[in-house]
Amino acid sequence: MIKYKYKYMSFIKKMKDTAIKFLLGNSAVPRGLFELQQYFSHNEPINFRHEKGDDGKIIAISINFRHGSIVTTGKNQEELDSNIKDAILTSFDVPSSYAIEAGLQRVGESRGEYATT
Repeated sequence: MIKYKYKYMSFIKKMKDTAIKFLLGNSAVPRGLFELQQYFSHNEPINFRHEKGDDGKIIAISINFRHGSIVTTGKNQEELDSNIKDAILTSFDVPSSYAIEAGLQRVGESRGEYATT
């Protein structure tokens, strides 16, 4: 039940973000997107430490984020990568519909670093 509820809420969030972007158009850019770009122009990539959870999921914990900590999980590396990007966007109040404009990429394969391109 919880898994279904999470997927449903995630779907609603994505639809809401997409609708807002559609209604406001490309000329209205969230302030968080600007703050995200500024963060990476003045700081190094955000580095994540990975741990194995008791339930078998991979836990990613930021170790050098200047505004606190970012913590997320994933059942495999692909899901974790997506969740890390979403968590970074969330920490800057950037809707997920602006993920392409944000340009977040994994820049350090072995160290799990993420930055904008």
